Amino acid sequence: MKKISVLFLLFAFNVWSYGKEYHVSVKGNDANTGAEFAPFKTIGKAAQTAYPGDVITVHAGTYREWVNPPRGGESDDARIVYRAAPGERVEIKGSESVANWQKEQGGVWKIVLPNGFFGDYNPYKDLIYGDWFDARGRIHHTGEVFLNGKSLYEKETLDKVRHPAEGAVYTWYCESDEQNTTIWANFHNYNPNKEAVEISVRRTCFYPEKPGINYLTISGFHISQAATQWGAPTAEQIGMIATHWNKGWIIENNVVSNSKCSGITLGKERSTGHNVWLNDMSIDGSLHYIEVTFRTLRNGWNKEQIGSHIVRNNEIFACEQTGICGSMGAAFSIVENNHIHDIWTKRQFSGAEIGGIKFHAAIDTRIVHNRIHHVGRGIWMDWMAQGARISQNLFYDNDLEDIFFEVNHGPYLVDYNCESLPI
Repeated sequence: MKKISVLFLLFAFNVWSYGKEYHVSVKGNDANTGAEFAPFKTIGKAAQTAYPGDVITVHAGTYREWVNPPRGGESDDARIVYRAAPGERVEIKGSESVANWQKEQGGVWKIVLPNGFFGDYNPYKDLIYGDWFDARGRIHHTGEVFLNGKSLYEKETLDKVRHPAEGAVYTWYCESDEQNTTIWANFHNYNPNKEAVEISVRRTCFYPEKPGINYLTISGFHISQAATQWGAPTAEQIGMIATHWNKGWIIENNVVSNSKCSGITLGKERSTGHNVWLNDMSIDGSLHYIEVTFRTLRNGWNKEQIGSHIVRNNEIFACEQTGICGSMGAAFSIVENNHIHDIWTKRQFSGAEIGGIKFHAAIDTRIVHNRIHHVGRGIWMDWMAQGARISQNLFYDNDLEDIFFEVNHGPYLVDYNCESLPI
């Protein structure tokens, strides 16, 4: 009898430790159980089903959805793991394919989409804006147009699409009214109805709407083409993968690319302020950030609830603001072995929040063994970097600074990096 009881306890312990494994396949059905031979169709359905200790294995294919986890794990030993099936290419995209383009003139085509196509968020009505954002005297939408995986350049007038300057790049322009959104694009010699043309329609790919979603692992995905908004340190920061502050995420072995603004964000949430300087220009932005910092402390920000993330072994590129950013959410974290490149390459807009890695309050954060190049400014440590260590990183072909510190009293340590530009 005792032997049976011990075996039962061991079985129960193993079930609790390892939990269940749910499978997702583009050939699945959300009415299924999620078993290997009865997979779900969407990652979102698996997210609704999983509990601490469970693993969600996603099989090959393209998933066009925003994964909004309703719950997280309980500890490092009882995580919820989202992973691409080993050896399979799994894409999560913030875009939709669009066809039925109508030819206008030369290489210019247009498509008219009913606004219902976009659901509750239309990035071709949403302008990029925020504290410390520099639009360079024109408008920019969060939406983007892609031809065979490469983004086109948005223009501020239709005439610049119809009559491009000599040697001009591939371009697009949009207009929206109450019923429809019209997009014009200059595809030059390509027929968009015979090529892969996609447009960004979702503001993110993986982001919990609410805080308190801790101890998640996101591993092995190709994540791209979201209509992300400018991520100021005084605003909610939503990249294509975004932690909503929270605690103890592991983001590893992913390929993150083609975000309108940021690839991965480790903060900030909205309740402590959202673009507060833009809403009150009567005082300097630095004073607003001080007030935001005090609000976060009053709101319960501490090591037990925020940060301690691991971001490792990712490739991040083709994002126009940052590869990784975070205000107060990157504290106590490790950022290692990432390859970050080709950030802010179009340079259609600018601002004070741009870089390969841009952190505010990187307290006790370790940034080690990363390769960072062609990003403008490599690592920008802004405000409160005490206890941070930047070590054994490789920088090259950046044209501003490799490492830049601002408003920091330290102590912090910078050692054994290979740089081509002065700090």
